[in-house]
Amino acid sequence: MTVRRLIMLLGDQLSAGLSSLVDADPARDRILMAEVQEEGRYVPHHPKKILLILSAMRHFADELRERGFQLDYVRLDDAGNSGSLLGELSAARARWQPEQICITEPGEWRLLAQFRAFQAQWPELEIREDTRFFCSHERFAGWAKDRKQLRMEFFYRDMRRLSGLLLDADGGPEGGAWNFDAENRKALPTDVAVPAQPHFAADSITRDVEALVAQHFADHYGRLEGFDYPVTAAEAEQLWQSFLAQGMPSFGDYQDAMADDQPYLFHARIAAAMNIGLLDPRRVCLDVQASWQAGDIPLNAAEGFIRQILGWREYVRGIYWLHMPEYAERNALGNSRALPDFYWTGDTRMRCMQQAIGQTLEHAYAHHIQRLMVTGNFALLAGIEPKKICDWYLAVYMDAFDWVELPNTLGMVMHADGGYLGSKPYCASGQYIKRMSNHCKGCSYKVSEQTGERACPFNSLYWHFLMRHREQLGRNQRLSMVYRNLERMPEAKQRALWDWGETLLARLDAGDRL
Repeated sequence: MTVRRLIMLLGDQLSAGLSSLVDADPARDRILMAEVQEEGRYVPHHPKKILLILSAMRHFADELRERGFQLDYVRLDDAGNSGSLLGELSAARARWQPEQICITEPGEWRLLAQFRAFQAQWPELEIREDTRFFCSHERFAGWAKDRKQLRMEFFYRDMRRLSGLLLDADGGPEGGAWNFDAENRKALPTDVAVPAQPHFAADSITRDVEALVAQHFADHYGRLEGFDYPVTAAEAEQLWQSFLAQGMPSFGDYQDAMADDQPYLFHARIAAAMNIGLLDPRRVCLDVQASWQAGDIPLNAAEGFIRQILGWREYVRGIYWLHMPEYAERNALGNSRALPDFYWTGDTRMRCMQQAIGQTLEHAYAHHIQRLMVTGNFALLAGIEPKKICDWYLAVYMDAFDWVELPNTLGMVMHADGGYLGSKPYCASGQYIKRMSNHCKGCSYKVSEQTGERACPFNSLYWHFLMRHREQLGRNQRLSMVYRNLERMPEAKQRALWDWGETLLARLDAGDRL
């Protein structure tokens, strides 16, 4: 059999409209998909994340076979599995001697660098841009050119104009404003019911993969049992339509809220499905616009949701590809502390951290405020080394792929790029967590106290962070009021906050349980 083109698909490229598939010919081309140990282990990925990707890969492979394609599908436990994507591509190249090899660019610089190295040796290897996004690399680079600092808000407005989403007849923003974030910061009232989540029963493919993951990745943190995520485009569509009808109307109001034992609240849970290709972000945004136009959801919900996809998702991807690989090494605040063990176990007396980490280990999921203002905020205040916390986020979350996780964590959470991605560090004391959640009521610590054994650790660490980085952050306009408040504090109180912060950091270094 003559193979015109060998097309390699990766685990986050499960889209029929993928650039490497658009002109594929089932009669003359062959598709390669491979499950390999290297991709499951370069960080200790959550078992549910590995299960999701491998099960979705196998289901997508069956869909391709139904369309008439011939596949080389390498399973994790196949004899002779090389353990790496490049090893399997090399073997398939030798097996089929294709006229051309085609891939869509990976979502990680690590892999793209490997494929480019092979491209230097294999002139027949073509790497195509991933066209599943609103903004191309070229367009983003043009937008960012000559800007010393980037701001998502201005990029987002340009993307609204480009896409036509939520624009009025004159080309201005619907509702007279580009951003309704000020309306999206409500805590969850006790009498508001959270919508039920749809469930997805495991079929034989998923059950087989679950047994495989249990065998090969038993040493990874996170619970494998209870997997309940969509693994096909049809299931992802069911999850999306359920959210659009039940969760979206209140998403705007409560998207920043947190509550004990409520991991999902009014969030869609579709990021993982979008990031591996089971849902099209363009169509999702059009659905939201149509729902608003029909009067089914308020504008603050529609705009807030579209901003997360059209704005942040595209923005962080643009920064990633514009500045990798050096971006990953940035550490503007000079942080070097090790990641505390409780990030992997949830064994801490801080109730908010228990909740965020506990549900992460259980579900491989936490929403953006839990990541930014709880686990991320603590890592920022404690001075955790950026690479350590970035690797943790990449490992434990179902939707974490390097292009989206790294800029969000390194730039937005850790401010390690010095303010290039975001205008200020997202630091906060325990009062923010109290305002946006009910976690403080069941906590071992007192959010009303700032120093001493009963005091919420976020409080003194917040002021300690601001004091130790005064030279770098003191001229930041968005922190000017905070620093004025610090200057007005009696010297004795400042000293007490500093000293208690030092005590807490020393306990972290000693491995003590906070």
